[in-house]
Amino acid sequence: MTCPLCHFSQTHFYHQDKRRRYQQCAQCQLVFVEPEFLPNAQQEKHEYDLHENHAEDEGYRRFLNKLAAPLNQVLQPNSNGLDFGCGPTPLLANMLSKSGGHSMHVFDPNYYPNRNVLAQQYDFISCSEAIEHFHTPYREWQIFLDCLKPGGWIGIMTKRVLSKEKFTNWHYKNDFTHVSFFSEATFRWLAERDNLSMTIVSNDVILLQKLA
Repeated sequence: MTCPLCHFSQTHFYHQDKRRRYQQCAQCQLVFVEPEFLPNAQQEKHEYDLHENHAEDEGYRRFLNKLAAPLNQVLQPNSNGLDFGCGPTPLLANMLSKSGGHSMHVFDPNYYPNRNVLAQQYDFISCSEAIEHFHTPYREWQIFLDCLKPGGWIGIMTKRVLSKEKFTNWHYKNDFTHVSFFSEATFRWLAERDNLSMTIVSNDVILLQKLA
């Protein structure tokens, strides 16, 4: 089975629960759901429509600020940014626009599918709780690299795989729309391959900078 992130041909069985089987790549260490268990687009969209993340929800704002705050610390004011996978309410983009004066574009395959925004380069890309939904993370990761200016930043928020033992009882994998699970080792492998510096901010936030 081929890894959907790095296209390495050697993967191995990682875990099985009541609903799905998972593989792990021997090269980049990505843990991913086997293709036959991937949800279809209609199933995903129905699940996303059930999410109630409102702009006026202070708890949701605090959650998104876990990514917005460290991004603002490394960005120049009035930077040009892309929020990738923003969902139906582009609150993170609005927060970054207000807090840092950044000019924001948004993309989401379900809610903001205008691919014209992917034809330009940005000072930074934010991706909050979206990367774990990617069926073909190789494709989206390449978009990140292509859309990022030299010296630009990628800010990602996603829960990371810690160990095979902890994965067994990990609530994060129980969402059937979560299909790609990154670990620190996965991000380090990508950073080394793609000439990125990497900063671990917290258990679920990571910053990467495209070296000039």
